[in-house]
Amino acid sequence: MRIGPHSLTNRLFVAPMAGVTDRPFRQLCRRLGAGYAVSEMVTSRKELWGSLKTSRRANHDGEPGPIAVQIAGTDAAMMAEAASYNIDRGAQIIDINMGCPAKKVCNKWAGSALMQDESLALGIIEAVVEACAPHGVPVTLKMRTGWCQSQRNALSIALAAQNAGVAMVTVHGRTREQGYKGEAEYDTIAAVKAALTIPVVANGDIDTPEKAREVLARTGADAVMIGRAAQGRPWIFREIAHFLATGEHLPAPEVMQARSWLLEHLEDHYTLYGERSGVRTARKHIGWAVRALPGGEDFRGHMNTLESCDTQIRAVADWFEALAQAHERLPLQCVASAANDDEDTDNTPLVA
Repeated sequence: MRIGPHSLTNRLFVAPMAGVTDRPFRQLCRRLGAGYAVSEMVTSRKELWGSLKTSRRANHDGEPGPIAVQIAGTDAAMMAEAASYNIDRGAQIIDINMGCPAKKVCNKWAGSALMQDESLALGIIEAVVEACAPHGVPVTLKMRTGWCQSQRNALSIALAAQNAGVAMVTVHGRTREQGYKGEAEYDTIAAVKAALTIPVVANGDIDTPEKAREVLARTGADAVMIGRAAQGRPWIFREIAHFLATGEHLPAPEVMQARSWLLEHLEDHYTLYGERSGVRTARKHIGWAVRALPGGEDFRGHMNTLESCDTQIRAVADWFEALAQAHERLPLQCVASAANDDEDTDNTPLVA
């Protein structure tokens, strides 16, 4: 599996999820079997590039390549400038966001709203490809099947994107109108794959090794992208990789192994966010990790009362150690959270 000049270790990708796939989370997923991870979306609004939020999203210190950054916006020139800005900060692949269904993004005509205006969408694609070409940086595109049931135009946009020089297309098997309701459909992804010569990635509702195998078979996709199912369960990538290779399931992780992974993640998380923000933003990751485990809901409530990194990490370490006294391995799989693939969860404006 390749994206432009970059060779990937496998065909299991981490979906870009704003407020989730920061550098520590991407690195954790890569360590646990993901072959590729895309950053949180970075705004094309130049006046926000100096914000703490954007500077954290543009931080790739120690991150293994290829470093992929997703950009979001509505103006072709601004998107081209955003691509150059992120390349200067280490981006090796630029991903265009035409898949986010969040209202605050779509209300600005960005994200999946761009699929309503194919001319504007193509203008943005062409401008970004042109900006990236001198640097040898490939451009990828993430989108939905269309804006609504009556307007499924993923195929026409994908073909135009390929002709404009895009190196890979990812399709989430829902319209923007669906949000994350109902079940993802894969026929549109299969049609896109059949028509294109560049790699096509399938996204949506992939939460088990069996589902990954099924989606790859049904769509013919070159890779699968996983979002919500990795929250609290980042080892899903190694589970899927093992199943695709052998047809057999890995045993559930040992409790103390999961404890070690989470503690390492938290230390990295605190380093990026600092004390005050680190404690607050770590709560969701801890909550996802414990919610399906015995006593997990009560522990989540307790976690929300802790106000320092030290007390938070000690509580997590002690809780998992106590769990290990009763269970050698995780007794329940941590399943997908309520958060959404590539949907922003905070209130900072993202796009022009």
